[in-house]
Amino acid sequence: MAIHRKGGELPRLHSTRDTRDRIDLVTEETFGVTDMKADRITYHPGDTSAAHRHPDCKHFFFVLEGEGILHADDEELKLGAGDVVMLLENEVHWFENRSNENFEFIELWVPAPPTPTVWVSNDRCTWAPNE
Repeated sequence: MAIHRKGGELPRLHSTRDTRDRIDLVTEETFGVTDMKADRITYHPGDTSAAHRHPDCKHFFFVLEGEGILHADDEELKLGAGDVVMLLENEVHWFENRSNENFEFIELWVPAPPTPTVWVSNDRCTWAPNE
């Protein structure tokens, strides 16, 4: 059995574009898993991501808390705690947090890793380790 405890050594990253935070939950490095990937993402008030798509995987979002907006293709969908969304391969998507509270979700890619991420414009998101 493999287990990671809260506050343990899971990789924690921050966005180089805004104030978003990411915790890598299930990766090859954390559990040796290569057929799926999962992260916990926090959007702080005002955070947005850049529009992008993943050609070779389905993308699932499990909203834990707060409210946020998912832009998927030409639709805008308001999400809240308890909502679950699945995007198909190649669906262009991005999120924004218009609220005054954090918006948090678990994201899951199947199969993983989601390579490559295809950016819609020159606006891109990158992640850096927390120090």
